[in-house]
Amino acid sequence: SILDQFQIKKQNVCTYSPLTLAYIGDAIYEIIIRTIVVGEGNRQVNQLHKKSSNLAKAGTQAEMVLKLQPFLEEEQIYKRGRNAKSYTAAKNADIIDYRNATGFEALMGYLYMQGKTERMFELVKKGMELL
Repeated sequence: SILDQFQIKKQNVCTYSPLTLAYIGDAIYEIIIRTIVVGEGNRQVNQLHKKSSNLAKAGTQAEMVLKLQPFLEEEQIYKRGRNAKSYTAAKNADIIDYRNATGFEALMGYLYMQGKTERMFELVKKGMELL
């Protein structure tokens, strides 16, 4: 893992703020989506961006996490992220989608920081199937 490669001491991620988890979760989810989109074949960058942006936007993340809820063992992590008081406003999403997306990103960040990448991939794959 990145933590191992750079000798970063493992922390108890349960003590992290949900917005910190969402911060890293946003990035790792973006990497997953971009990898999937690029893996579908070589295309113009603007086409890659359009497809990946559509899958990474708050509305899509919110829809995905709501459909995943029956499969979530980690629902309390999602809810902590969803209910976190963010001081930034949603650019292109309503507040409910933005909060649900933040919860999803917190869940992704939690799983990533725990080293549970297989679970993270499983949830993203299932979520994409349910969209």
